[in-house]
Amino acid sequence: MDSTLAAKQRGGIWPYVQIARPDHWFKNTFMLLGVFVALFVQPESFGWEALPKLLLAFVATCITASSNYVINEVLDAASDRKHPTKKHRPAAAWAIRRSFAMVEWIGLGMLGVALGWLVHPYFALTTLFFWVMGVVYNVPPLRTKEVPYLDVLSESVNNPIRLVLGWFALIPDRFPPVSLLLAYWMVGAFFMAMKRFAEYREIGDPEVAAAYRSSFAHYDEERLLISLFFYAMAGALFSGVFIVRYHLELIFMIPLLAGFFAWYMRLGLKPNSAVQNPENLYKERGFVLYAAITVVAGGLLMFTHIPALYEVFNVDLVNTLPLWTLEPNQP
Repeated sequence: MDSTLAAKQRGGIWPYVQIARPDHWFKNTFMLLGVFVALFVQPESFGWEALPKLLLAFVATCITASSNYVINEVLDAASDRKHPTKKHRPAAAWAIRRSFAMVEWIGLGMLGVALGWLVHPYFALTTLFFWVMGVVYNVPPLRTKEVPYLDVLSESVNNPIRLVLGWFALIPDRFPPVSLLLAYWMVGAFFMAMKRFAEYREIGDPEVAAAYRSSFAHYDEERLLISLFFYAMAGALFSGVFIVRYHLELIFMIPLLAGFFAWYMRLGLKPNSAVQNPENLYKERGFVLYAAITVVAGGLLMFTHIPALYEVFNVDLVNTLPLWTLEPNQP
């Protein structure tokens, strides 16, 4: 593009709002699992007085996520210009000044961590880690988004990070169950790999796909499908460990979760699939309804106790301390 024309396209604040992607903030609702698990472990931690802290925690997470989105758009501008739809993004369309966007990136990151400190120091450290993973994923020489399989794993790790943020907003002196974090990570990896599969299939040309995303030079449909199977199996394994270790009643969630994975995969196999842009999934009304039913069922089962279930499966209640304690003076 001619530099004069590019300069004319720059101006106004709206492109800088766009690259912060506030329409993607819904992804931070993944924090809710951490909140629900915290309520299960320590019901007394929640009350009307906890709502302002939870709101502040959500805002801090959204602002930090926006910082990551900004650096993503800036550093992906050149490759986005080779994508059939992403070429219209503000950075790819020369609608922003790189120097201004870099200031926005640093400013949003600092603001997110500062707000996180008002929640709790451990929350702030987790927020900082969230921001650092954005650097690892986007910024050379690491830029894991260009490395096959690491691109999926380093992006989907944001799922367990969000869980920890939701947890620390209510329980800052203990660490959430590691088995649940690993399961959440693998579920996120399944979502991300499905997105990669849909993108690769939609582009339809291996050379064009590799020009847009370097990792696509290694991927093909078969490899992506095999990785999907791996992530689903690993997620199921770690979910099973969490269920048996902490709350066997959640075993009734297995059919619902299996259906959720299957439906999401079905969406990913569609032409022009909505999983390429998860913010558009709301248009899949049947899937959204099923997901809502799954979430409600999981919430109810978290606070349901069925003693006979433990006898049927010959599982003993665990008497050891179930969580890692972060504060030495805490029981």
